[in-house]
Amino acid sequence: MKETSKAYDQVIARCRNLFGRKMKDYGAAWRILRLPSLTDQIFIKAQRIRSLQEKQVQKVAEGQEAEFIGIINYSVMALIQLEKGVVETPDLDTEAALALFDIHIDRTKALMEAKNHDYGEAWRDMRVSSLTDLILQKLLRVKQIEDNQGKTEVSEGVDANYQDIINYAVFAMIHLEENSQPALKS
Repeated sequence: MKETSKAYDQVIARCRNLFGRKMKDYGAAWRILRLPSLTDQIFIKAQRIRSLQEKQVQKVAEGQEAEFIGIINYSVMALIQLEKGVVETPDLDTEAALALFDIHIDRTKALMEAKNHDYGEAWRDMRVSSLTDLILQKLLRVKQIEDNQGKTEVSEGVDANYQDIINYAVFAMIHLEENSQPALKS
């Protein structure tokens, strides 16, 4: 599991770097997005990954890795929005946004480590396409919870689903990096 922790950190470092660079370009414009808008952005990215996996033809230069990074970063944004609420105008500078990014990733990684311990790294035997399907399933769950105004009877809330989405996307990235082959063959 030490290897997983290191690989996880490497993927997150890539995501965090891009998150910080985009904060410098755009500021915290994403702070005005309501949760359903973020969920839809993540859904679009996951649908594109699935489409690439099924069609085996790509007409836009960005591949699956870029989309998985987007899924991770948008999911962190959603966790921040859950914590801080939506605002009318951007209210975070790059340093503050990165500090919140780190807090939510630390929590999400701790969840991954606990589940990874209990499940014995079962994700390593999964295909990238299966991880993509699980992300889509989690997104459909989030959409249903959002449609229910955040109320659940026996299920986890949207925060746990966003954390699982992050972890599945990180696992997919690890697979892609370790195998250095397109997910179409995984």
